[in-house]
Amino acid sequence: MIKLSFAPSARLARRLSLSAALSAGLVMTAMTPAEAAKTTLNLGMSVEPTGLDPTIAAPVAIGQVIWQNVFEGLVTIDQAGKIQPQLAKSWEISPDGLTYTFKLQTGVKFHDGEAFDAASAKFSLDRARGADSVNPQKRFFASIASIDTPDAETLVLHLSAPTGSLIYWLGWPASVMVAPKTAADDKTTPVGTGPFKFASWAKGDKVELARNADYWNKDAAAKLDKVTFRFIADPQAQAAALKSGDLDAFPEFAAPELMSSFDGDARLVTRIGNTELKVVAGMNTAKKPFDDKRVRQALMMAIDRKTVIDGAWSGLGTPIGSHYTPNDPGYQDMTGVLPYDVEKAKALLAEAGYPNGFTFTIKSPQMAYAPRSAQVMQAMFAEIGVTMNIEPTEFPAKWVQDIMKDRNFDMTIVAHAEPLDIDIYARDPYYFNYKNPAFNALMKKVQETADPAAQSAIYGEAQKILAEDVPALYLFVMPKLGVWDKKLKGLWENEPIPSNVLSGVSWDE
Repeated sequence: MIKLSFAPSARLARRLSLSAALSAGLVMTAMTPAEAAKTTLNLGMSVEPTGLDPTIAAPVAIGQVIWQNVFEGLVTIDQAGKIQPQLAKSWEISPDGLTYTFKLQTGVKFHDGEAFDAASAKFSLDRARGADSVNPQKRFFASIASIDTPDAETLVLHLSAPTGSLIYWLGWPASVMVAPKTAADDKTTPVGTGPFKFASWAKGDKVELARNADYWNKDAAAKLDKVTFRFIADPQAQAAALKSGDLDAFPEFAAPELMSSFDGDARLVTRIGNTELKVVAGMNTAKKPFDDKRVRQALMMAIDRKTVIDGAWSGLGTPIGSHYTPNDPGYQDMTGVLPYDVEKAKALLAEAGYPNGFTFTIKSPQMAYAPRSAQVMQAMFAEIGVTMNIEPTEFPAKWVQDIMKDRNFDMTIVAHAEPLDIDIYARDPYYFNYKNPAFNALMKKVQETADPAAQSAIYGEAQKILAEDVPALYLFVMPKLGVWDKKLKGLWENEPIPSNVLSGVSWDE
């Protein structure tokens, strides 16, 4: 446990001294510990991470604690979703797209004192792409054929094929730089280069981070001395902790139906932002009747997305018509491609040979949005003569086994959290069992260019294909529901990548 001082800041001390000088004889009251403690933050999360190393496991809760706080990457994704330099201060891409040369920051040290340089960067990437890698995004590094380190400040990646998304992928939590001597222990005691150091983890309760006084980037140094992540699963308990002041912030509040309970609270504010959480009802397109595009289109046209959002998430969410969010480059609103139209849906079913509908089962994980969405969809499908049975499915273990591994399902519903993951429909295998050569060609083409404008145009074409083919029923993007103290500054309202980036967070004095 690291003990932290609660002494007034230097700026506050100067202000007190000035006041004393100007107001001789004025009796000043001592600050209470609570008033002096505004360099600490108690932040709530619904889910406790299973470990603290995002390079060996995928759950978003890992990144929400340590990404950009403890660990950093060669590049980073800012709150506008843009790529920014980080441990790499610049880079050049060869005209053929096969060589990436990075110039690294100098004078950077890991929290254990080990130097960050080209050798440790090579170690991190080799660990992520190697034969024994368990990195959840190992595919990001698949095109890296070899890595050179001409000097301590230069890292050269040689690719086997152009990979236009590589720089973006290097900004993900799975791509952070790790220290060679301590990487094996990062799951429980993470060591990075970030503005905060890992302090302690009380399993089942909290993770504590402490300010890194030796942080290399003085312009982005932490303003907080201590951050405590507290894990509270129950939404009623989350709300109670916020209202009592036990928590200062809950950047991803779990219960939209309780958001209005904070109305009129003198201390707290609520914020509704964007995320990458795309709620979709994926179909097994290798099974009848879902192998018929007309059936999939009919189901899509039977759904009134606004009613789904009202029933599943208290009206808080953004309707989508493809596997893409308004945060993403080249986003196009595709909700009008197959709009809500019961009569046209019935006609499409009849044309496909199902004039009296059919019966199927949706496997619904236990997260609140899934059964709520499924119940609304169930009523809507009944309007076109389709019977949908709802089978609760434990997540993640049973869901992963049934859907991702065995493909033993008709339809499922889940929120896809990965940013810019439209390429999942080109992966083989993937649970939709979707095969479209034209779509696959676009996903290949987007990697053959590093030009953002060209990539955006390609992504636009890809969105249109999915909107018309509907391998999944595209429902809505879940919002980022934030509740925090009005005096807190710098928390991200939107979430272009799973994050609680805290280096810019401070308290108003």
